[in-house]
Amino acid sequence: MARSTSTIGRDGGLQARMLLTMFLLGLLYVAFVAALFVAGAGALTIAVIATGLLLVQYFASDKIALATMGAREASPQEQPLLHATIDRLCLQADLPKPRVAVVTSQMPNAFALGRSPKHATVCATTGILDLLEPAELEGVMAHELSHVANRDVAIMTLAGFFASLASMILQFSFFFGGGDDDEESGIFFIVVASIAVYAISFFLMRALSRYREFAADRGAAVLTGRPSALASALMKISGQMQRTPQQDLRAHPEMNAFFIIPASAKGSVMNVFATHPPMDQRIERLARMEAELQGTASAAPLAIPA
Repeated sequence: MARSTSTIGRDGGLQARMLLTMFLLGLLYVAFVAALFVAGAGALTIAVIATGLLLVQYFASDKIALATMGAREASPQEQPLLHATIDRLCLQADLPKPRVAVVTSQMPNAFALGRSPKHATVCATTGILDLLEPAELEGVMAHELSHVANRDVAIMTLAGFFASLASMILQFSFFFGGGDDDEESGIFFIVVASIAVYAISFFLMRALSRYREFAADRGAAVLTGRPSALASALMKISGQMQRTPQQDLRAHPEMNAFFIIPASAKGSVMNVFATHPPMDQRIERLARMEAELQGTASAAPLAIPA
């Protein structure tokens, strides 16, 4: 029987956090544009740059990211197990089947990209396909499909737009700086505003990114009914991560938020800077879900602890 996406995805806590993040970022963006006007930046220039970047981010960011990663679409003949796993999970979850891509890399990892379930791509590395057992691979693919169902990939892409715009304007300010005292004062104001916008966007994105991983773990656990399989996959991936060459997926740190485990697997000095929650917390929550599923004949949808 197919489970609806309201069960495997659509986590209430995640939806609330996504709305709050976008609302705060929207306010921040309006304040930033107002600050640029006050500083004397050209309104038309700002509007053209902002609109162009937003359209590129929303419609083409996934294609750009896949090309940068060296991902290629894989046919069912090339990857029969991967396609069969995704076919089965999409049927259970009542989701349209995403494009399936593979990255030739020794590092075991997986990620999902796309602005909606109808325009999504799920990608796995050859390293993860070689490493995991079928049940573990199913858990990982269910995790990625939960991201698709939750639409959090699109929110992360849009959230990244604000930080990217602030960073670009900051670079332009330094490049075109100079002139009389009034111009220098305006440039200084733009620099301060850009730094503030970038910093706030950074922390909002990190907070959302960590929670969305818990939500996707939960979605995978409910969809497959085997939280232990995903926990086993996460431990295998984490253990193998540091054995792969340093120049691999680590060459793309901008993708860390989208990987099931960040390519720089070592813990951050402060958790607030991390794109993912600590591995022990993820494993602990999956273990609790496993105990709940084993302890009841018909478990209700599992809530993520606050």
